[in-house]
Amino acid sequence: MLALARKINESIVINDNIEVTILEIKGDQVKLGIEAPKSVPIYRKEIYKQIQSANEEAVKSANLETISKLLGK
Repeated sequence: MLALARKINESIVINDNIEVTILEIKGDQVKLGIEAPKSVPIYRKEIYKQIQSANEEAVKSANLETISKLLGK
């Protein structure tokens, strides 16, 4: 993990096309602004974990025969 110190209105750039800017610091909260192409999904980590978990459950509960019928195979 790379740890960086930034002040308000300072940014970091990731992969030439994603910019993360510190917008505000209040107590123990930091507000970030993220500029990225629309094709780049951005999630809070807890939401990302929920999506991953839901996808794993869907795969586990999938009936392969039903999926084959839906795909016309």
